[in-house]
Amino acid sequence: MLDRYTIKMIRGPINVTAKLVHKTGIKADQVTLVGFMFGLMCFPALALQEYNIALGFILLNRIIDALDGAVARIQGITDSGGFLDITLDFLFYSLVPFGFVVADPNANAVAGAFLIFSFIGTGSSFLAFAIMASKQNIENPVYQHKSLYYMGGLTEGTETVLCFILLCLFPAYFATIAYTYAALCWITTTTRIWAGYQTLK
Repeated sequence: MLDRYTIKMIRGPINVTAKLVHKTGIKADQVTLVGFMFGLMCFPALALQEYNIALGFILLNRIIDALDGAVARIQGITDSGGFLDITLDFLFYSLVPFGFVVADPNANAVAGAFLIFSFIGTGSSFLAFAIMASKQNIENPVYQHKSLYYMGGLTEGTETVLCFILLCLFPAYFATIAYTYAALCWITTTTRIWAGYQTLK
């Protein structure tokens, strides 16, 4: 829901940084992999309950995720790059709640599992529609420079990052935040299924 506004806010500095990265000869896919490696580092931090450190790695991952797309638009968007980017994104999204589960299984296991379950709903509805939209040459008027169709919803990337920030700042309330965000994710999934089916039909 907020991604279209967030993109406008960060576009300027991200594009400037992308030009500098491009001049060094670094490829967009390499930026994607570096961002994912930073994202992976949040897991041991979460498991050790070093939530401030984990938050730093989460934010680094998200910043670099925005950067790789900007570099790709300079160097040329590819299907392989889009595939790599979205796959690693969804792995990262599931890794964060898993880290909280490992940190405190007794308190967080069920809520964490439910949040990951909700991510399966938003992710599968997103990717399934993107595949069908590509087959039918349906273009998204909002995200025209993406490698695949970005289906919007109540919970998008910006909202997910805000959720992760809250989880790191208030880990004692993990279950409450996780259940609340998972419920919002299911609203997104339900509306995507309905809208996607009607559009394709």
